[in-house]
Amino acid sequence: MTTEKSPIVYLTRRETFSAAHRLWADDLSDAENRALFGPCAYDHGHGHNYVLEVTLRGPVDPKTGIVVNLKQIRDVMHELIVDVIDHRHLNHDALLTRGINPTAENLVVLFWRVLHVHYGATLHEVRLRETEKNWVTYRGE
Repeated sequence: MTTEKSPIVYLTRRETFSAAHRLWADDLSDAENRALFGPCAYDHGHGHNYVLEVTLRGPVDPKTGIVVNLKQIRDVMHELIVDVIDHRHLNHDALLTRGINPTAENLVVLFWRVLHVHYGATLHEVRLRETEKNWVTYRGE
């Protein structure tokens, strides 16, 4: 009798949210911040329509044919991230992001940490698309 291993697949869920932010590093002067971040350092910030993609890695359950129920992934993404930052100013209005410079890089690492508590080793990758041309990916390194 042969025991076949379940195939390992990568399952990705995509969600969107809108938020404003201002990029500013407290350790830099006003001139240095404006030179580094340009329009992103405007006093009142600016907004993006973000796309958040979460990829889980795991074996296909032979009974169900799935790794994780997509509805469950959606609900976790909303409960832990989307519902607490959507339509907020990330520097001021969202407790989750308060105290960080909300660059795409810092946000994707933060989102990884929040999701990793829930998914552990099943979490493979978190990608945050800030614009159609700019995105960042983090895999827990």
